[in-house]
Amino acid sequence: MTELIHMTALDVVAGLKDGAISPLDCLDALERRIATVGASVNALPTLCFERARAHARALMEKPVAERGPLAGLPVPIKDLMDVAGVRCTQGSPIFKDRVADVSDLMVRHLEANGGIVYAMSNTPEFGAGAHTFNEVFGLTRNPWNTRLSAAGSSGGAAVALATGMAWVAHGSDLGGSLRNPASFCGVTGLRPSPGRVAASVFTKIDSTLGVEGPMARNITDLALLLDAMVGEEAADPLSLPADGTSYLAAARSGWRPRRVAVSRDLGLPPVDREVAGLVLAAAAKLEAAGVIVEEAHPDLTEARDCARTLRALSYANMKPLLDAHRDLLKPEVVWNIEQGLALTGADIARAEAQRGELFRRMRAFFDSFDLLLCPATIVPPFPAGQRYVTECDGVTFSSYVDWLMIVHAVTLTCSPALSLPCGFTADGLPVGLQVVAPGRGEARLLAGARFIEQVLGLGAITPIEPRG
Repeated sequence: MTELIHMTALDVVAGLKDGAISPLDCLDALERRIATVGASVNALPTLCFERARAHARALMEKPVAERGPLAGLPVPIKDLMDVAGVRCTQGSPIFKDRVADVSDLMVRHLEANGGIVYAMSNTPEFGAGAHTFNEVFGLTRNPWNTRLSAAGSSGGAAVALATGMAWVAHGSDLGGSLRNPASFCGVTGLRPSPGRVAASVFTKIDSTLGVEGPMARNITDLALLLDAMVGEEAADPLSLPADGTSYLAAARSGWRPRRVAVSRDLGLPPVDREVAGLVLAAAAKLEAAGVIVEEAHPDLTEARDCARTLRALSYANMKPLLDAHRDLLKPEVVWNIEQGLALTGADIARAEAQRGELFRRMRAFFDSFDLLLCPATIVPPFPAGQRYVTECDGVTFSSYVDWLMIVHAVTLTCSPALSLPCGFTADGLPVGLQVVAPGRGEARLLAGARFIEQVLGLGAITPIEPRG
């Protein structure tokens, strides 16, 4: 069982397809691993192994060729998305006892492709804030140092990967919610282009800020899960049809970037100096490997103002919850809802125009560069008792979202982006490199990231035992 936990997702799937491993073996190994390390990090507070084994047995009745690309590989789902018959809380006391009747479209799609859901991963309340804690399940701890934050909002997913409680995991990302925890926990997380992964529609039918995406321990495993997540679904009007691209094949293609840009801060300071130094050192290794590297970034000047406005707007639809349950909402969520409700038509129009300009500049930037590299987070993991990052390099932040601009700015441009490990601080904490590609350029992104992973030699730094 220990050997199974340390295998890559690709190796596990190979074993599932040739009969050397069964989906039930995988679930047994995960259940034992969770019993061993789960309490020390609190990444997967809701388990559904009985449901998982029933799905596994049903899948095993099919011929191997009909079991989908995952072939029975277990996958945890972030507790912002419904899984039928499972407690789904969104990290909120308002929904602490809620059991979903119907699975989200993304979950149904993943299960149809051979994924087995066995757990819900912890998240901040409604995914708000890049630090994973809530009043229902408590705090998720960073396994590299359990006194520190795992970031968020896909913090439970990242920690499950880093500790061997998952081979791959579902996450979501609006303002860095996949990329931040991947950076803090030494794993990988990919924010796809809007529409690449279909999901159920609830309020805003044309939202392109929040997306669902894969997380894994290395780039090829990340591509494996993306292949199982992509595809058009009629119930999601923005979903993109699968065009036959294998992202796993792309990651393995051997393509390497010819010319990349690197930026220490995307023109949106501050960034911790040690973090910036590790990113620049990674770029220097690429240059030594024959890649043309230049310090450059597109003009993202309006990103702060635009991100604050459009993020606030996305919370305005939570007014009914504010009216009925203000006392149960954390103060950061109350603040964000009230910010959204205070917006004027002129505010929204200005932000949408700013976003359009940011999109055009990023598209033009990639006429000259294959990829853009920058930090995935502006700081290393911070103390777990701190609600959010309040200061960096002498700059004080006024709200709980201001420290996220280096990832939020990329979100605004609709560019796919991922985080992968690029080095360690003097305290032995992982730091993530954010790799950005042109819109709908996931194949280029994964191929380039695999090359970077090989150059840096940091493709297998997890799973680890939680460290006090």
